[in-house]
Order: sequence, then C-alpha cells, then structure tokens
Amino acid sequence: MLARVRLGGDPANEKAGARIRAGETVGVLLRAFMLHQQSRLRPRSLKETDRHLFKQCRALHSIPIATLNRRTVAAQLTAIAQSSGPAAANRVRGSLGAFCSWAMKEGFRDDNPVSATNKATENGPRQRLLSDDELATIWRALRDDQYGAALKLLILTGLRRGEIEGLRWSEVDLETDLVSIPAARTKNGRPHLVPLSALARALLAAQPRDGDLVFGTKVIRWHLERLALDQRIAESQGEPLEAWVVHDIRRAFSTSLHDRLGVPPHVVEVLLGHVGHQAGVAGTYNKSVYAAECERALTRWAEHIEQLVSGRKPAPVVKLGKRR
Repeated sequence: MLARVRLGGDPANEKAGARIRAGETVGVLLRAFMLHQQSRLRPRSLKETDRHLFKQCRALHSIPIATLNRRTVAAQLTAIAQSSGPAAANRVRGSLGAFCSWAMKEGFRDDNPVSATNKATENGPRQRLLSDDELATIWRALRDDQYGAALKLLILTGLRRGEIEGLRWSEVDLETDLVSIPAARTKNGRPHLVPLSALARALLAAQPRDGDLVFGTKVIRWHLERLALDQRIAESQGEPLEAWVVHDIRRAFSTSLHDRLGVPPHVVEVLLGHVGHQAGVAGTYNKSVYAAECERALTRWAEHIEQLVSGRKPAPVVKLGKRR
C-alpha cells in the first residue's frame, strides 16, 4: 500500500470507488434503463422488456454491472431456454443485450457481455396443439381466483396473454357485452373488438373492481400459478400433461374454430387479431369487422367448452354463414 502511495496511487479513493461500483448492480441500473426506454418503446414492448429483465433475469439483479460476465449471462439464458423454451430465451437475450449496450454507452462497463453469447435454436413455429380433452382438463383444474379467470378468458376469447393481463375496465362494456382493446395494446397496432359470450361475461362480472385494471387487485404470478396448476393436473390424472405453454391455447382456439365448428377462416383471423385477410387491395376496400359472425362464433365456442367441461356430447357442426 505504501508503494502504491509512493507511485501516485490513492488507496482510499480506490476503495471508495470500489464501494460505488459494488452498489451499481444490475437491479439498480435497470430502473434507469427502463426510464430511458419509456420514450422509445410502445407500451406492449415496454411491458415485455420489463418482464424479461425484472422477472426472468431476477437472478442477475444483485451482480455489480461491472462484473457481469458472459459466462453468467449464458448460464441464465440456458436456464430460461430449459424452463420456458428457446424462443423465450432469445427474447430475453434481446432485452438484456439492449440493457448492457445502454450500460456500456453510459460508462458503467467497457463491453457488452450478451453480444457474444449463443442464440438458442428455435425449431420453427411451435406445433403443439392442445386437444379438447386437454382443454377440459386445464379448465377443471383451475381455481376460482384471478389466475383461473384470466386463463379461462384466454380459452374463451383467443386473446394473447398480454391483452388479458393488461385488460382494463375502461375497455370492457358489460352492457353491450364487448371488449374493445385499443391499438396501443395490440400486436398489429389496430383496435381489436371482442364480443363476450355469456360465460366470458360472467367471468368478468365476477371480478372485484379496484382501479382500472381488471386483474390489478392482485398481481398474477403466472409462473408460480402455472407450476401449481401443473401439479394439480398431475395429481388428478396420475401423470402430467405433455409440455405446453399458454400460447398453445390460442392455437387450439384457432384450429377448433376452423375444424370443429366450421367458422370461416376470415372470421377466425378477425378473432385472432390478424390482418392477413385484409392485406393489399382487400384491405383497402374491405373494412368489415364481421361483428355478427364473430359474436356467433364465440358463443358457439363457449358452448363447446361448456360441453367439454361437463362431459356432454358436442352439438353437430354447422358451417357459419350457410343456410340449413
């Protein structure tokens, strides 16, 4: 230490600097990063980034940003890929990389430890399709709580998890049985109208009102609730369901409307919030939202789900839009 002082060093100053750097943890700097991102990202993207960094990267929060290394980042991404799939790991990698790039430009570190990590291999779009029996099993295993209501609404409406999770009472009209999701909260950037079946309406009407968020009275811990749901299913059946994710519900919704209920493809696309059927010239002239057809389709779908859950024999398929 004396030698360092004689060579012009300042051990006290260096010690104070080390204490400051130790306090500059990933968790502390994430707050400043998210403030920076607020003016740059759309609300939905901002919410996804928040989930990636504050929930899925929680294990990194106590690490000083200056000592975060590539090996630690890679191990965290591998853990996410194993628990949530390669696509989820790659989405988190993108958000974490943006954060480390910001930290580098702000002078908190000299490199980006994420940039040289491997991307997880995604084997194309998921092909997992939940069967009718699996949908009924999931429904029966859900409890009468907010997580149960949210997942049942996902089944009944085909909406995305983020659209249900962020649903507001100002978007719900129980008098006209209609949910109106604004463009800022949809993936395609267009307003999305969802007619409510009687079953979906009853689920929403049963939720307590405390602020504008429908599911804001209690933060839904999706990961923990999902683990508990899987355990209840495994105990009731003697074995777990084949691995599935929440978005598989949306795929089952689309496929069943097409194949089992005979709903025309363009109506299913509207219900899913897709714009493929209105691309190009068709989109210029066809502005119909097929409200009546969507209402009939969701009513029949809710009846189909009730039949599955109760064990009643499903009604015969009748193609919508055709006379008997």
